[in-house]
Amino acid sequence: MNSSTMKTSPPKLDASKQLELGSRGEDLAAAYLQQVGYRIVASNFTQPVGRNRLGVPINVEIDLVAYQGDTLCFVEVKSRASDWFAPPQVNVDRRKQRQIARAARAYRRMFGLVGEPYRYDVITIVFGEEDDVRVAPEIKLLRSYWREDQLRKRAWSDRYYD
Repeated sequence: MNSSTMKTSPPKLDASKQLELGSRGEDLAAAYLQQVGYRIVASNFTQPVGRNRLGVPINVEIDLVAYQGDTLCFVEVKSRASDWFAPPQVNVDRRKQRQIARAARAYRRMFGLVGEPYRYDVITIVFGEEDDVRVAPEIKLLRSYWREDQLRKRAWSDRYYD
């Protein structure tokens, strides 16, 4: 591959630009969900879910809480300036999924929705530019991105070989 056809890495965003990008992404995601029939009931729901090993409190934020029909949806929004390195959803790793699930359980208990159907969705938004011209953002809705039964930690065995 010669240098004219090689992709170059995107410019690094400073913290304020990243916050602005995330905020724009959440607004766009909420508008998109409403357009496809979701009913938004909360945004940026923050819940303390415990403490880390050092005793520092851990707060988890659920970006959007919405209903699609009778199903309660907990939506994580991932916005990126580019998907040059990896798609945005790779940042919704197992640790993040567990944290969101804990906050979602607290939300369901808080509002008496324990027996109601629910799921975890992810919306990815890639704001693109081509030749310094903004192009329409690429939005993907990934329904049922994970389930709680996938998050159970495996039991450790004292035996090395079975």
